[in-house]
Amino acid sequence: MAAEDVKRALVTGSSSGIGLAIAQALLDRGWDVIGLDIAPARIVHPAFSSTEVNLCQVEATERVLRSAGTVQALVHAAGVLRVGRLGELSNEDSQLMWQLHVDAVTRIANRVVPAMAQAGAGRVVLVGSRVARGMAGRSQYAATKAALVALARSWAAETAASGVTVNVVSPAATETAMLADPARANTPPKLPPLGRLIQPGEIAALVAFLLSPDAAAITGQDIQICGGASLAA
Repeated sequence: MAAEDVKRALVTGSSSGIGLAIAQALLDRGWDVIGLDIAPARIVHPAFSSTEVNLCQVEATERVLRSAGTVQALVHAAGVLRVGRLGELSNEDSQLMWQLHVDAVTRIANRVVPAMAQAGAGRVVLVGSRVARGMAGRSQYAATKAALVALARSWAAETAASGVTVNVVSPAATETAMLADPARANTPPKLPPLGRLIQPGEIAALVAFLLSPDAAAITGQDIQICGGASLAA
């Protein structure tokens, strides 16, 4: 492959769960992938490079971005879930989720998306959640995921004429290590009508499509992988 044909994607949260599945799917489709995660990398591949970084730390993230170079795609899959009802909400949990889900991708996109627009092509996918529509005990998490939809629609409006697409993929309960997090021990996931949890590979397949030339006309959308959970009762 000629150097000018190389496709490079920046994937956050690439060491586990949905982010790991996305990184692997892109590698399988011929992308070079730069992974950013607070945890050590789990992928060994000649087209994969990774950096351990806490995306909530502004200066550390900026240093990584300065060395990353130009990318043709950004996928923000890093995430964490903290739960709580009114009367027991934690400011620390709220700050953590907002910094990781919203502030981090805002800083990253602010650096890499203008270069995509200048080049006349690019793809951005933010991993959201069906919970963005609201759920008891998930208000702080839901607020950050709803913010991703607002960011995506706004950025899509800014960049559509420049050949850049920005979309959100919002899964229902997905079979990842997040489900075993002690922080949510008292709030088990609800199975969708499909009768099983969503698989990370199913989300990765959709993300890979959205990064492909065939998805050039899809932008500003919040696409749900819900196993029927969004259907009216």
